[in-house]
Amino acid sequence: MFRGDFQVSLDLKGRMAVPSRYRERILDECGGSLMVTVSVTHRCLSVYPSTEWQRIEDEIQSLPTFDQQAQALRHLLIGHAHESDMDGHGRILLSSQLREWAGLDRKVRVVGQVRKFELWDEAAWAARIEELHGPSGALLSEPSEALRSIVL
Repeated sequence: MFRGDFQVSLDLKGRMAVPSRYRERILDECGGSLMVTVSVTHRCLSVYPSTEWQRIEDEIQSLPTFDQQAQALRHLLIGHAHESDMDGHGRILLSSQLREWAGLDRKVRVVGQVRKFELWDEAAWAARIEELHGPSGALLSEPSEALRSIVL
């Protein structure tokens, strides 16, 4: 399970050290094989263990071929997906295209999301947190039907 929020640095080659708390799970679950792609909701990257990614990819492929939203999802997620294997130092290499798209420079926030983790630009993550916790807190002030049954 990927939980928590960590600050990491990218080196000049675009490699980042995976938080040590995640490494063992990644090695156990998928032998260090990860899939990195764009997020469909925010300007960040989503990183999946290859086993979890295969389940998602199978679901996407089962969607109707001529459905425009399904095709958009294929283009975004599958079209931008890059494999990245953890090296012996627990690092992964992020493609320059994905780093550029997400605005990742030196400081990166790793944000656990249970089955995946996200990579955010430090300033973008701070802005997102401010949006969620800010003065209005409007996003969560009126919970959706799906959230009403969860005790927070």
